[in-house]
Amino acid sequence: MAKKSGIKKRYSGSNSTERPAKDADSHTDSSERVLAALKNLVHRISRLESHLGIPQDAAEEPQTGAISQEAAEESEDALETQVGENWFAKVGIVVLALGVIFLLTFPYQNLASYAPSAIGYVLVATLLALSRYWKDSFQQVSRYLLGGGLLLLYFTTMRLSYFGSNPTITNANVELGMLSFVVLLNLVVSIRRRSPYLVGLNLALGCLTALSGSQPLFLLFVVAAICAGSTYFAYRHRWTWILTLGTVLSYFTLLLWSMNNPVFGNPVRQVPLSQSSLFFILLYAAILSAGTLAPMKKEKEELAAIVNSFLNGFGSYLLFAFVSFTAVRQSFGGWQLAASGLYLILAVTYWTRAKSRYITFLYAMLGYVALSVAIVDAFAVPDVFVWLCWQSILVLSTAVWFRSRFIVVANFVIFLLVFVAYLSFAGTVGLISVSFGIVALLSARILNWQKDRLELKTEMMRNAYLASALFVLPYALYHVLPRGYVSVSWLCLALFYYLVSRLLKDNRKYRWMALLTTSLTVLYVFVIDLIGFDPSVRIISFFALGLSLLAVSMVYSRRRRKSQSRVGTH
Repeated sequence: MAKKSGIKKRYSGSNSTERPAKDADSHTDSSERVLAALKNLVHRISRLESHLGIPQDAAEEPQTGAISQEAAEESEDALETQVGENWFAKVGIVVLALGVIFLLTFPYQNLASYAPSAIGYVLVATLLALSRYWKDSFQQVSRYLLGGGLLLLYFTTMRLSYFGSNPTITNANVELGMLSFVVLLNLVVSIRRRSPYLVGLNLALGCLTALSGSQPLFLLFVVAAICAGSTYFAYRHRWTWILTLGTVLSYFTLLLWSMNNPVFGNPVRQVPLSQSSLFFILLYAAILSAGTLAPMKKEKEELAAIVNSFLNGFGSYLLFAFVSFTAVRQSFGGWQLAASGLYLILAVTYWTRAKSRYITFLYAMLGYVALSVAIVDAFAVPDVFVWLCWQSILVLSTAVWFRSRFIVVANFVIFLLVFVAYLSFAGTVGLISVSFGIVALLSARILNWQKDRLELKTEMMRNAYLASALFVLPYALYHVLPRGYVSVSWLCLALFYYLVSRLLKDNRKYRWMALLTTSLTVLYVFVIDLIGFDPSVRIISFFALGLSLLAVSMVYSRRRRKSQSRVGTH
């Protein structure tokens, strides 16, 4: 009985596990059959409707069409409201403001000098009163009236000294003070209204005020204040485009001043500026860079930050180079060295604070360019090429710290350009050319030493430097040494490559460089030494080359036996 009950249990257990699978299969088959039947039925009904001429989905189409038509009408109403309420208000205020400005600047002959300004102040009061009255009922019109009123207030005040043959205020300092007060008042109102557009407008008016004065120091301080204000608004209120506008206005204002301020009718010519202006340009660059750096997060660069840094970096350096070259020619190199220090400090700050790649690259390259310009100004040809060549090591070292492959590539291109310039302008190839080969070898070692830090996936740049050394060093020795010692010097160079390969634990790249240099020596001995030299020199060359080739062969035979013995041991 126990056996029978056990057999029943096993039988019932196996049957219970198989039955759900069979039930699931049967349910699946039945569902597929039902779906197939429904599809067949729908197909037959569609054919029947098409045969009888009944439009399909006739009951749903009017509803869908009604919805789409309603959506189209709502979109059209929204566009109409946008154009009628916003754009017409903007254009209307601009047209009225321009009309009043033309009215104020018109040269009245039979009116008192203060009459146009008095009319202007009345219009300003009217616009501000209407803006306040319509603050709740017509908000768009109220805001635009406020902006137009603030703009007219500035030009009305300017009318007291400008645009007329008989000015009301003849003291330039008084007029400058009144314009500055109006700009500050407008800025306070703009900030209280939290309007970035009014803030940007008044920054432009501040630059116009700086140009209206005749004191360079006043202009420099006003532009510094505009840079500081732009930086504050960009950081405090996240008005990024205000920083862009402040950057452009600041450098463009100083450029106009250096061109004799043609905005106020002066002829265009270059005006030499004092050395204090160079200090202020570097100060502007430092202040504006803070507006981009302060809100940045680590390893997160927004396009706006890159654009602002580009405008600040290139705008400041181009203006700095122009002013320093034309105004302070005697201390041009020293100021370029100061600019290089500032840009490199900015690059280090952006890297340590935000791990920025593009902005760090931008300021670092500007620093290197300024340093190169300072070197060119300080040294004469051909000594300048030695300093430019060794500067490449400094650039590459900082590139390793910045983890910047962009700087590595740019530095190699500049290294080649400096070498080509040396060959073109030095006249004769001298001992300086050896420096290029040494720098190439050192650069290759730095890249190999820090390749993980640079995240270099290939050996392309290192091979490029080694190839440069492979070409430059024999070329330099050929021109520096007497012809009878060229082949021996090349053999010594090949021996040096081989010793470096042993020192670096059998580095294959340097072994290949040794083999290629030795092959070049063989070619030189058979083509040049065999024909054009004294027999004694020829004998020495052949003996040295033959012994060297035998030594190389013995070294490679020994390496092969060692490798075979290791294989046999394993």
